[in-house]
Amino acid sequence: MENGSGSGSSSGGRSRGGSGNGVNKICICSKEDFLLEESFKNWGNYVHALASIKTRLKDRLLARSLDRLELEEMRARSENEMKKTLNWWDLIWFGIGAVMGAGIFVLTGEAARDLAGPAVVISYLISGVSALLSVLCYTEFAVELPVAGGSFAYLRVELGDFMAYIAAGNILFEYIVAGASVARSWTSYFATLCNHSPNDFRIYAHSLAENYNQLDPIAVFVSFVACVGAAWSIKASSRFNSITSIIHLVVLVFILVVGLTKANPSNFTTEFTPFGLHGILKASAVLFFAYVGFDGVATLGEETKNPGRDIPIGLIGSMVITIVTYCGLAATLCLMQPYSQIDPDASFSVAFQAAGMNWAKFIVALGALKGMSTVLLANLLGQARYFTHIGRTHMAPPILARINAKTGTPVTATIIMTVANSLVAFFTSLDVLANLLSISTLFIFSLVALALIVRRYYVTGETSATDRNKLIGFLTLIVGASIAAAVYWVLSNGGWVGYVVTVPIWFFATLGLQLTVKQAKKPKLWGVPLVPWLPSISIAFNIFILGSIDGESFIRFSIWTLVLLVYYIFVALHASYDAAKETEYS
Repeated sequence: MENGSGSGSSSGGRSRGGSGNGVNKICICSKEDFLLEESFKNWGNYVHALASIKTRLKDRLLARSLDRLELEEMRARSENEMKKTLNWWDLIWFGIGAVMGAGIFVLTGEAARDLAGPAVVISYLISGVSALLSVLCYTEFAVELPVAGGSFAYLRVELGDFMAYIAAGNILFEYIVAGASVARSWTSYFATLCNHSPNDFRIYAHSLAENYNQLDPIAVFVSFVACVGAAWSIKASSRFNSITSIIHLVVLVFILVVGLTKANPSNFTTEFTPFGLHGILKASAVLFFAYVGFDGVATLGEETKNPGRDIPIGLIGSMVITIVTYCGLAATLCLMQPYSQIDPDASFSVAFQAAGMNWAKFIVALGALKGMSTVLLANLLGQARYFTHIGRTHMAPPILARINAKTGTPVTATIIMTVANSLVAFFTSLDVLANLLSISTLFIFSLVALALIVRRYYVTGETSATDRNKLIGFLTLIVGASIAAAVYWVLSNGGWVGYVVTVPIWFFATLGLQLTVKQAKKPKLWGVPLVPWLPSISIAFNIFILGSIDGESFIRFSIWTLVLLVYYIFVALHASYDAAKETEYS
């Protein structure tokens, strides 16, 4: 386990973070910026490190960090501090900006027509409540550990270095895919707004392979505009995000109000649940992805003035607003048209055209464009801060840990992530990016809920061996029953017998945890209510939704995780081992 004082980490920070005079040499790099640690000083040291893999794996595999380390020593490795300028108002609009993109326009039509009918409103409510449960888990951690690493830091403290590394590596890949996808979608909607087809503003390169030959310079341009804003000032980014998100919300309310003037109540009352409960739940699994993005807001805790007050209001408030808005828009769409006539691709635009309001497609495109602008900015802010904290632990190159003395932002990490986003966005078609939708988000949501239960019920040196073993047993049953229920959902084709087994196992495991294991830690400022029930429900629902994801995503997840394991064995393991020992012995 890591422990130690800030002096050692601060010393290490000076050797890679720039001088204390505030001059941040972003463009002047050396080997020490990437491989600073003792294991990489020379080939002899590296060979010795490789020979010690077994010992080092044993040391680091389940090594858990401490709150104090994440809040003090890890921050010190960035040399300069981020500026605490954000309040609850900023975080509410960051939450709305990060979540409310084009998802409501893209997902609602298919879910309503093919899966749930008018009951898509209930589907949005179910998936929204599920997302809210994850928000609650993130909120408790963000209040207790207001650091840039977000879920990476939370998992490091409760589930250990290795699990945090695997989770963070996957979420960063998904951030890149999401950033590239949003940037290319921005081009498509901009073309629509200019009365062109989506691909008119892209350059066709005949010599490149299919799906990689429609070059998108506009996507690169908007990515770098977001980069400048994110790197320049977090407060300026907040102002831009707040203004743009408010405009976006006004556009959505306008669509809702105008749409209701063309409402036909019989579209609701004639056949509200044409696909039954199974269809409602299947739609809720699809629509859950309209709510993702809030996890990036948790990485802003280090820049929040009063985390104990501002983070709960910001995260929970933004999600409640999002749920209400989504349910209202879904209801409006289903009132405007019979569910069987809803267009699966451009649902709102076609609904307004059918009502004789062709001009509305431009309003829809403007709303989507505004939403994607804030999602792009929030995505980049979250990416850079994740990477910054991973760099602090040396699981990624230490150069990423730098905080610019003047701006108080992670300029280096922001630029690197923008370049990665832009390279993918410039070449890769939206079809390919859509198929890369991974399980990373749900995987991490499940792990954070699991980590919250561990945080409440297990403290090293205080929890008895008996309680520890019962905790492990109950968590195994909760996760196992949730996986079994998800698998049965996929294979049963509407059956219910399997749930007679899996649901009681989940229920009694959660009840047993509540009644027989003593909570070892209480939250200091703000805590999730009804623990272990709410985190346990969150785990079950997240794993249930995993069952709706296609097999290709699981293959992608496995391949990328294998790549992460190779990097961990040959680089990250030794870098983090040396950094931990440096902190421990200083």
